[in-house]
Amino acid sequence: FLALSRPFLAICGNHRISLQSLCSSVASRTLSSPRSGSRQGAPGLPRRRATASGTGPAPGTHLACSWCRAAGLPPAPARSSSPDFLPFVCDGCSGVFCLQHRSRDAHGCSEVNIRNNSVKPGQHRSYSCSYKDCNGKELLPVLCPYCEKHFCLRHRHQSDHECEKLDTPKPRMAATQQLVKHIIDSKKNEEAKSKKRKGAKNSETAAKVALMKLKMHACGDNSLPQTERIYFQVFLPKGNKEKSKPMFFCNKWSIGKVVDFAASLASLKNDNNKSTSQKLRLCHTASGEALPFEHTLETWLSDKDYPLYNGGNIILEYLDNDVLFIEDTETYFS
Repeated sequence: FLALSRPFLAICGNHRISLQSLCSSVASRTLSSPRSGSRQGAPGLPRRRATASGTGPAPGTHLACSWCRAAGLPPAPARSSSPDFLPFVCDGCSGVFCLQHRSRDAHGCSEVNIRNNSVKPGQHRSYSCSYKDCNGKELLPVLCPYCEKHFCLRHRHQSDHECEKLDTPKPRMAATQQLVKHIIDSKKNEEAKSKKRKGAKNSETAAKVALMKLKMHACGDNSLPQTERIYFQVFLPKGNKEKSKPMFFCNKWSIGKVVDFAASLASLKNDNNKSTSQKLRLCHTASGEALPFEHTLETWLSDKDYPLYNGGNIILEYLDNDVLFIEDTETYFS
């Protein structure tokens, strides 16, 4: 090249053109206009940056190396006997480097650092479950689309991991449900009342049937008018030789007088006038309640909940002072 350029040296000398500028101009034009079929660059080397016009940098210009500038070194032409005016652009970090620092290892490419810090071959990244004390892990991320947290397959659903953004279902048709419940409860109450009325009606019917028999065998005060007589089948206390006995009483008598009169008819021990541990009480056959002494028969005959029936049954039993009812009344009739 120098031999061919000797005829031009004199011209260059006359026109004061330096050999360095001439070489730079020739090299720039040669590389900016490659031959057809020639390779654009060696494999593994960074590509050359093109300027806005697409013809490369202007002749005689030099782009500073990013590594040299960061290290505080002068430009490559000032440090090298064979200056390099071609800027090399790194494919990894897109930085501009000189010939000496064009490779990724030479300028410490950031992409290489990211790659080295990534997961090593043979290792697998895992995603821990965020639910409370769960130690489950998954190889792939299982994200909740609502709270955007990682979970295992077991707790991936909102209801399974108690998602903080889980919408509680609102009650539908609350007024309708309340109305239906009210209707059902009212029907149950009506059924209970009907059963009660039916049972009372059956007891009343049975008492009317038994009344005719009681009038034939019942004992009582014969001086009482027929209109004031109330007939009962009186079941005597347990352990007595006689199980029951038909009696009639005056409807205006108090319960205490009825107990005294029944005890005399059945020859039962009666210490109600003494402060003994047990007293003879008159009890209701349906509820087992011990009737108060001060109430009258007429009051209980007209009772709405548990009335006494003329011709019905009644129980006489010894009870302690603190006992107010009999627990099992069926044992008196069996």
